[in-house]
Amino acid sequence: MSNDLVTEVHDLKSRLEWGQPAFTIIDVRDRHTYNHSRITGSIQIPLNELVQRAKFSLHTERHIYVYGDNDAQATQAAQKLREAGFTNATELTGGLTAWKTVGGAIEGVAA
Repeated sequence: MSNDLVTEVHDLKSRLEWGQPAFTIIDVRDRHTYNHSRITGSIQIPLNELVQRAKFSLHTERHIYVYGDNDAQATQAAQKLREAGFTNATELTGGLTAWKTVGGAIEGVAA
């Protein structure tokens, strides 16, 4: 596991634990997978609806963390958001697996 991955999930976990406001966690995996297990507090938006729904419901300066089935999907999602003007969109490297590794809170039927 790279240091970048650990730092990133630790960063997000710290922000959640300290109650820092003004960020959103988006899960771009399919609804069934999202319902099974997800980062606590994340919202599910399919990749093909991501930009449209984000523009409708989120401010472009909001900090957004995105994760998916794999890092490539998360990178693609974050890139789409950045291209749409969401300058603080970041892919959560390692996704749910990395999140679980650092003891991050999860919810869903498998939690």
